Formats: sequence, structure tokens, C-alpha cells
Amino acid sequence: MSLKLYFHPLSSFCQKVLTALYEKDLPFEKSVVDFMDPAASASFTEIWPIRQFPVLRDEARGKTIPESSLIIEYLDQHYPGKVQLLPADPELAFRARQLDRFFDLHVQVPMQKIVTDNFRPEGQNDTFGVEECKKKLGVAYGILEKEIVNRTWATGDHYTMADCAASPALFYANLSVPLGAEHSNVSRYLDRLMNRPSFARAIEEAQPYFHLRPE
Repeated sequence: MSLKLYFHPLSSFCQKVLTALYEKDLPFEKSVVDFMDPAASASFTEIWPIRQFPVLRDEARGKTIPESSLIIEYLDQHYPGKVQLLPADPELAFRARQLDRFFDLHVQVPMQKIVTDNFRPEGQNDTFGVEECKKKLGVAYGILEKEIVNRTWATGDHYTMADCAASPALFYANLSVPLGAEHSNVSRYLDRLMNRPSFARAIEEAQPYFHLRPE
């Protein structure tokens, strides 16, 4: 098996790549990274010293690819599988990349800040920073509410890498800052993402780890 994914099932960025792999129906080996295990941690550090997942290793081509968006584009180029997640049309491809970055930078990043603040030692929480991130999510929701009007998926009628990014981003963000009635378009979009078999599978596989996520 040529492809090996280093990941953790609970990670939103890893779920983004898993969704893409399941959409493409590609065979790949899974390697769950456990930083609490010294041997596993050291092994992953040798592969990617930055120590952030997901990372894709392609043994057949001798390539190591970090970062979720790069992994999906790499797969599209070298392992297209059943679907292409980056449209052939240049304008739609730009749109897909644009929204992919929006979901990563303006939904995932503030969401992660809110969640990881729960892991800080007692008395060292960043209350101001968390409130700022909640406001940023509200702004992002407002932008998306207008962007996806009359669209089935992020760029239109076809599922793309932007939807792979949106799936875990909105799923987790909604747990921290609920979308609410004022974001009905985004709520319906999230429902469609949740019912997509590829993402539903990624969430099902993460279920045994959900107890590790702080409330």
C-alpha cells in the first residue's frame, strides 16, 4: 500500500483529509499519532519534525506531504480516485481554494483556540482571547450565510475540497458557538455535510475519542 496517513481521528484537520480520501475511495494505511507514547511520538517526529498532523507519506513516490490542503491537492494530482476535489475550471478551482482557506483560517483556527483554552493550567486561561475568537466565528458565520445562498455545496453543485474543509470546521465550531436561527443557510449546509457518507464515516471513527474533547 503506497499511501500512509499519520493522523488522529479527533483532529479537525485530519478529518478534512479523511473525508477527501473516503470521497476518492482510495486505499491507504492509517497510523494514529499518540504524542503521549514516547516511541510513537519520536517516530512521528522523525517523519515530520514540525510535529503537526495530518501528514501523508507516499512510499511509491518517496514523498512526505504535510498540511491538509496540500495533501488533498497532491491526491487530486497523483491519486484522483473516483472524484476530483479541485475543479478543472480555473475560476471554480480558485473559488474552492479560497473557501478552503476561509474555513481553515477563519473557522477552524478560532474554534481550536476556544477548545484548547480548556487545556490551559488553572488560572492561566485566556478569557479575552476566547471571547475574541467567538466574535470572529460570528463574523465568519455571517459571511458564509451570504456566500452559500442557493448553493448545495460551497462552490455550487459539485462537492470540492472546500466542502472537505467545511465539514469538520463547522461541525466543531457549532459545538462551541452554535449557529443559531440567524444562520439558517449555514445550518442547512452543515446538515448536508453531516449526511455526506465520507464525513459521516470520519465522525463515526472519531466517536471513541470524543470524551477527550473538553466541553
